[in-house]
Amino acid sequence: MHKFLLHLPINRRAVSKCYYATNQVVSKFTTFPSLRRSRKLEGSGVDTALRILDLLIPQKVLQKVKDEVQESCHHRLIKACMQDILETQSRHSKINKQTTPSKSARQTTRLTPTKVHSSSAKEDAFFLFLELHERGISVDLSILCSVMSTCADTAAINTGVQLHTLLVKIGCDLSIPIGSSLISLYAKCGKLDEAYQVFQMLPTRNTISWTAIIAGFAQNGRVETCLYLFVLMRRSMTKPNDFTFASLLAVCTSSACLGIGRSFHGLEIKMGFDMYVHISNALISMYAKCGSIADAQYVFDEISQRDLISWNSMIFGYSQYGLAEQALNLLNEMIKEDVKPDAISFLGVLSSCRHVGLVEEGRRCFSLMLDCDVKPDLDHYSCIIDLLGRAGLLNEALDLIARMPIPPNAVIWGSLLSSARVHGNVWVGIRAAESRLFLEPGCAATYVQLANLYASTGSWDQVANVRKLMKERGLKTSPGYSWIEVGNKVYIFKAEDRSNKQANEILAVLGCLQCQMDCPRDLSIFEQLQITG
Repeated sequence: MHKFLLHLPINRRAVSKCYYATNQVVSKFTTFPSLRRSRKLEGSGVDTALRILDLLIPQKVLQKVKDEVQESCHHRLIKACMQDILETQSRHSKINKQTTPSKSARQTTRLTPTKVHSSSAKEDAFFLFLELHERGISVDLSILCSVMSTCADTAAINTGVQLHTLLVKIGCDLSIPIGSSLISLYAKCGKLDEAYQVFQMLPTRNTISWTAIIAGFAQNGRVETCLYLFVLMRRSMTKPNDFTFASLLAVCTSSACLGIGRSFHGLEIKMGFDMYVHISNALISMYAKCGSIADAQYVFDEISQRDLISWNSMIFGYSQYGLAEQALNLLNEMIKEDVKPDAISFLGVLSSCRHVGLVEEGRRCFSLMLDCDVKPDLDHYSCIIDLLGRAGLLNEALDLIARMPIPPNAVIWGSLLSSARVHGNVWVGIRAAESRLFLEPGCAATYVQLANLYASTGSWDQVANVRKLMKERGLKTSPGYSWIEVGNKVYIFKAEDRSNKQANEILAVLGCLQCQMDCPRDLSIFEQLQITG
């Protein structure tokens, strides 16, 4: 592959199994040598690794160093070779599947890929692992971790279970990298019990393994379990890192636990993690989504070197509370500081303009987006169309839908249908309903909105027809849920929900409040009290 490889002082201790596996795979690529000659040095993992290795450790020096240093250099070089092979494979051809496997490979467990639908280099790493396994070549643990990461990202739980079975069959010890990868695999696929079982089987646990199990439960919104695991982690004298706090803040954000989030904020300041930008970004999102926009603004102002995520998190914080002017000002400040906004930045500003009905500002933001070479996607079109629809500009919204370079989705037609119902435009509403039902025939909400549209215009016969059609097709609307935090505990409820133990007390208080709002107030009594007081 490179003339430098021919002069490396390779001995038996330095040649690893991974290097042998690499040579086996390289021999199958007929286009590899010509491709390597035609590619530039920049962007090539192998060439870059070789150049750096030449500069840092010349050949004469390398011949005098210890075997351990030689082996480390080879391992790093081999890792770059593997990455370069994966890139070449993804661009040119798959591994030749017709090669007859060796005798040792026939005796091993055969793995079959399931639900791996990615075209990235991770998928290529997966098929490369299959090829090496079928050839009976032992695979390095780092490759196994990469393959399990691929299974986790693609939710290929069946293949992940096969990999776990293979590890047990070959007698592989559950080291921290392998164990943490298995925990992440099961957790991302929703198998929390299996993830916790793997965690309990680990012979030793460090910060990485504790963070992996906490992150797994955090991704599934298990607040109490995350707190319990964090307490156990502290009792085991294991120090959390910044990624541990990022996972804990994420679960506080998803479950709206403001009080617990404040506690973690104080703890991460005490432990010196307040200077990490990604921790500050997580705090901004947590405070904004939990209703404390002032605290989010404070954290944002305290960041010395803001990245793009910092700006976007604060913009979306303003957007959630309809603070369109602040979001627009922040976007302008962002541009002045030479931070190029991306699609997420403009989406936050458009969303804030939509909530408060700033049509002209929304139009200017959409035009600025095009000037910044940011290509609008369906979410951006949905915001601007909803903005126009809420303002009663239904024909302009229809024209924009007709000029969209991408087909509109059901969300866009649904927002237009809602606007048509509000403004009583039956013709636009029917067109939007038909278009949405074409994309989602089983959407009960569309039928409900169409019935409400007919009801607003007094077309009760059409309302009855729509209700009858829903009944014939067996469509039912799904209830909408909301939540509130009381005493550091989150309560989830829906309309006409009586599942709470204090439902009778809550309804009694609501009844009293309703009576007070319905009763006419005698202002003369208050005036007399003010005079006599």
